[in-house]
Amino acid sequence: MDRIALLKTWLETQFPNQPFSLAPASADASFRRYFRASFADPSRHSLIVMDAPPAHEDCKPFLHVAQVFGEAGAHVPQVLAHDLAQGFLLLTDLGSTTYLQALQENPDQADSLYRDAVAALVQIQCASQTAVLPDYDEALLRRELDLFPDWYIARHLNIPLSPAQTASLQQVFATLLQNNLAQPQVYVHRDYHSRNLMRIAANAGNPNPGILDFQDAVFGPVTYDLVSLFKDAYIAWDEERVLDWSIRYWEKAKRAGLPIQTDFADFYRDFEWMGAQRHIKVLGIFARLCHRDGKAGYVQDMPQVMDYLRKTCKRYQALHPMLILLDELHGVEKKVGHTF
Repeated sequence: MDRIALLKTWLETQFPNQPFSLAPASADASFRRYFRASFADPSRHSLIVMDAPPAHEDCKPFLHVAQVFGEAGAHVPQVLAHDLAQGFLLLTDLGSTTYLQALQENPDQADSLYRDAVAALVQIQCASQTAVLPDYDEALLRRELDLFPDWYIARHLNIPLSPAQTASLQQVFATLLQNNLAQPQVYVHRDYHSRNLMRIAANAGNPNPGILDFQDAVFGPVTYDLVSLFKDAYIAWDEERVLDWSIRYWEKAKRAGLPIQTDFADFYRDFEWMGAQRHIKVLGIFARLCHRDGKAGYVQDMPQVMDYLRKTCKRYQALHPMLILLDELHGVEKKVGHTF
């Protein structure tokens, strides 16, 4: 029996004698798929069913983080039923409009939507405790960085690095890791961006945004989720606006008592350096999704991520070796200046 048939059979046991139909709700970069169950009875709200094949996905982190974030006051789906052996979860439906869709339809909503997203993020961060979520430790951060040489450079660009280039790359990695690990630690969603935040209708009685795809949450650097939100791979904002939003977050976080840097310049440097780590990782992940998983659509999102990375590396002397390497990889000629 295929997964869809198994899923329908399981749902029928949850809702005997209650006819329903299934339609794709969304898919993500993993093996998980989501379906919307709509009922013939018009008084019943639609529900979301997650299909997470046990051979590839573990539902237990989702259940755990849903509880942790929910107790923090975040608007996450409620888990109504689950079958871990089959990899099925039944969830409340947070709607069908992502932040990305809402912002593409009406960019004038940006300030209010991001204000809500920042408020929800601060709520989650204020609930942070040690030993609740896995640590975003050096080993994990480094594994993420290593996706870049393994998948973006070697597989996507098909370029072998010279020993000097490898040494240069590792020097930048060490610099970034030192900064990332020294940052204050809080709960980190890890993909807090426009495709995983849902715009909730004002009359729905629940706070904005609805938050999805949080199963990989960890305890790590305070700036990480802010980078995911403001330097999003799928929608870009001008740097002046990102700076303004970052200041507003920093002020709100300070008022909430979060352990952030007292000087905004230090905070923003950490934000940008955390961004460099994330952008390097994302380029590797997008390359892997394309070449290993056959999801070529992610290649079109690479230029925006590369633009973020290049701009950050250009601003900080310690990251210039990464900029030089990127120029070499992409055949960008060095501009030679002349003095007279």
